Amino acid sequence: MNAYVLYVEVEIAPGNEAACREAMLKNARAARETEPGCLQFDVIEDADNPLRVRFYEVYKDEAAFMAHQQTAHFKEWVATGVPLLKSRQRQTFRRIAP
Repeated sequence: MNAYVLYVEVEIAPGNEAACREAMLKNARAARETEPGCLQFDVIEDADNPLRVRFYEVYKDEAAFMAHQQTAHFKEWVATGVPLLKSRQRQTFRRIAP
């Protein structure tokens, strides 16, 4: 299986930590719990700078990721969480192992 992987690097704008974390964790939890095509959704923070957060998302395939982008929880994240960020960069990969 060549799963579709999204790796996102974000930096939360100072002063927005609590609201942004709530929005990002809500999206991640909903994806893991309600999307059969979402195989993994990790949210990790930089040990030295908690404003720098990374998402590691694994989907069954690209179609599952496209479906994720149509969910209410993703659209809510974009509307309420993304504006609280200082920066956001996304990269896509195909997982070749395990």
